[in-house]
Amino acid sequence: MSELRVVGIEGLPEIEAGKSVGAEIAARAEPRDGDVLVISQKIVSKAEGRVLPLAGAIPGAEARRLAPVLGKEPALVELILAESHEVLRAERGVLIVETKHGFVCANAGIDTSNMPEGTVCLLPEDPDASARRIRAEIAKALGGEPGEDSSEQQRGGSAEPSPGSPLIGVVISDSFGRAWRLGQSEVAIGCAGIAPLDDWRGRADASGRRLEATMIAVADQAAAAADLVRNKASRVPAVVVRGLARYVTPEDGPGAAALRRPRNEDLFR
Repeated sequence: MSELRVVGIEGLPEIEAGKSVGAEIAARAEPRDGDVLVISQKIVSKAEGRVLPLAGAIPGAEARRLAPVLGKEPALVELILAESHEVLRAERGVLIVETKHGFVCANAGIDTSNMPEGTVCLLPEDPDASARRIRAEIAKALGGEPGEDSSEQQRGGSAEPSPGSPLIGVVISDSFGRAWRLGQSEVAIGCAGIAPLDDWRGRADASGRRLEATMIAVADQAAAAADLVRNKASRVPAVVVRGLARYVTPEDGPGAAALRRPRNEDLFR
C-alpha cells in the first residue's frame, strides 16, 4: 500500500546571505534515496541576498498613484512593480501581478512576515536554478560530487548527484492564493530532481475511459504536504517528504517552470 511520510527538519539556524542552504540541511537531515526535500522560499531568498530595506525604494509615479488605492506603502508598491512583468489587478487592497519569473500571484511574492521591521523578502531571481544548486550542495555535503563543475553550479546549471550520495529531489515552496478557492496553499516555485508533472492524458481511468485533461501537479502537492507539518511560527523551513521516489529523477529535470500555464490557455486573462 502506498504511503507518505512528512517530517520537519529541526534545528536549522537563521540563514544569512552567503550561507549554503544545502549544507545546513545536510548537516541536520539524513535523506534517503527517493526523498524529496521541500524548502521554504524565504530561507533561499535570504541566502541569496534577496532581503531589501523598504527605505531604499524610491516610489515612482505609478507606485504613488496605486498606493492610496490599495492602502499600501508607496515604497512597497514600487518594489512590487519592479519585480513584475505586468499588473493584472489592482483593487480592494490586492495587487495581482505576473512576476518576471512568469508567476501570477499577489504582491509579486514579496513578503514581510517574520522579517525585521522595515525590510521585505523578494523571491529568488531564478528559483529553479536555486533548487539545482541546493541539490548539488546537499550531494556534496553527503559525500557525493556534483556532476558539473562549480562554475556551472554558480550559473544555475544542472548538477546531478553521483554515486555516494542519495538520489533526492528538491522543491522550493511559497504560499500562493488560488483563483477558485479561499485560503493559501504552498506551491513549487522551483524544483530539481523531481518530475513536476505526472501527465495522465491518454491513459485509462479505473473504468477504462481515456483521460483527456488529467495532469497531476506532483511538485505542488509535495509542497502542500510539507506545509502541514509546519506553520508561520514553527521555525521549520525545510521538510523531508518520503514516499515519492517514483517521481525522483537522476537528472535535474525541467523545474517548476513546467507548471506555469501558458498565457494562451489562461482563461482569467
